[in-house]
Amino acid sequence: MDVIVAARKYITKMIDESGPGMKVLMLDKETTGIVSIVFAQSEMLQQEVYLFERLDSDLPPDVMRHLKCIVFVRPTRDNVAKLARELRRPRYGYYYVYFSNVIAKADVKQLAEADENELVRDVQELYADYLAVGPHLFHLGMPSCSQGLAWTQPSLTRATQGLAAVLLSLKKCPVIRYQNSSEMARKLAESIRLTFTKEATLFSFRRAEPPPLLLILDRRDDSVTPLLNQWTYQAMVHELLTINNNRVSLAEVPNVPPELKEVVMSAEHDEFYAQNLFSNFGEIGQTIKSLMDEYQKKLQSQKKVESIADMKQFVEMYPQFKKMSGTVAKHVTVVGELSRLVDRHALLECSETEQELACHDEHQQSLQRIYRLLNSEKTRELDAVRLVMLYALRYETHSNNDINRLVDTLRRRGVDDKYTKLVYPMLDYGGARARGSDLFGDDDPVAVTKRFFKGVKGVDNIYTQHKPLLSRLLDDLLKGRLRETAYPYHSSSYSQPLRPVEVIVFMIGGVTYEESLAVHQVNSTVPGVRVLLGGTCLHNSRSFLDEVLTATQAAHALQARATRS
Repeated sequence: MDVIVAARKYITKMIDESGPGMKVLMLDKETTGIVSIVFAQSEMLQQEVYLFERLDSDLPPDVMRHLKCIVFVRPTRDNVAKLARELRRPRYGYYYVYFSNVIAKADVKQLAEADENELVRDVQELYADYLAVGPHLFHLGMPSCSQGLAWTQPSLTRATQGLAAVLLSLKKCPVIRYQNSSEMARKLAESIRLTFTKEATLFSFRRAEPPPLLLILDRRDDSVTPLLNQWTYQAMVHELLTINNNRVSLAEVPNVPPELKEVVMSAEHDEFYAQNLFSNFGEIGQTIKSLMDEYQKKLQSQKKVESIADMKQFVEMYPQFKKMSGTVAKHVTVVGELSRLVDRHALLECSETEQELACHDEHQQSLQRIYRLLNSEKTRELDAVRLVMLYALRYETHSNNDINRLVDTLRRRGVDDKYTKLVYPMLDYGGARARGSDLFGDDDPVAVTKRFFKGVKGVDNIYTQHKPLLSRLLDDLLKGRLRETAYPYHSSSYSQPLRPVEVIVFMIGGVTYEESLAVHQVNSTVPGVRVLLGGTCLHNSRSFLDEVLTATQAAHALQARATRS
């Protein structure tokens, strides 16, 4: 089960089937991301794809009959209408049309009627309707999937289509389990089951024993994980710089060279990144230092490379190193910026307090640390808000909790109202009454584990104790201990708990890179088991706060209307 392999296979099939010759690839907003995340533009050029167009933007009037047009779009009503308009006034010699999901017969008929010149050579469904971030990680690009803490119909439809496409691309028809405390999880499970019935021919794969399992979860059961600072490379880049379809903007980095204002961070096309995705931040610094030390030996240079600043200077002094090391120069810049942000905003101290809140019950000690950080000029607004939210999630039922005074402290500090007003809605979203699991109760009170890597000044290697709730759920599932009352089967003939060897986990409300790491560790350490993780989107803390804001705003508006009436 590898979603990158599955997605690349479909895209390669599209290009190959159009045959030799110059081609244009016509996409929509969503399929542009789907293609670019697994295929580099240079690879497309090698396949004779020389032009890229967006169906959902103003198309150029130029007629180029010598080009073949490969169309890859989502099967939406709007896309079908625009494609029909293109076919009535064709600009290319032939059209090969591919939809990323199931297309209605009426829509195919509409396109056939528009193709008066009979230029359409093929119409197919290829189920690459998701963003394949890594071999075991995908998402649907659906930030803010709920309103009023419930599905909107368009979001439920999109989630169903995306998840069904993943299953079709992997040729899996799984048994379904879902989080019983979540109405959204139950509705999605029901919608997927109806899709299995409606598209029975598509899902008629040979049944494996034990069958694959689809486990549908709700982000609301673990609101702690997306609020924490991260210390593994990929997760840290997303948290502090934001990864958007494998691209990272470095435009705000001081003195960044023009060619590094935006960089691509793709494990498919960057060997260094692929090898260090899950490495601790300190280990990344050590790895880069080792590469530089090796190069210096070849030069017989005596210049010391000890800090991040030394690394940057080294790359500038030796342009040959940049060529020899390929993409390492890019990572020197990224690691340098991460290190600058860690130091400037006291993220080590913030992270230690976050870990204490997430893993231990030390009320008074945690409270003192939070107030100290709230009164520090180094602490960012975002980190101040997250600390208060983590405190609220941990101690909302504590008889002497200090949530009100903490919120007042945020206001006096001048924190944006958007965030201060979100502390109590966070409890509506992920507080004790919203959760179906004992999020905090199973951790033993032990000291927060820290280790510092002394090989490079300016980079500290932090090991944190926190493990996402998903780690515990997967452990219980694979040992046959996941309670059926809490995670029932949907319309299944299986009465005994299964110990599956293929698991697809889908998180409504978005997944995180910390959870991706947990899945990677399972896949690396449990023989014969393969776990795939997906979600409506891929969060860092900022996007998660936006998710909570959208989800709870509508709920509060409904409550206000109900009160007035």
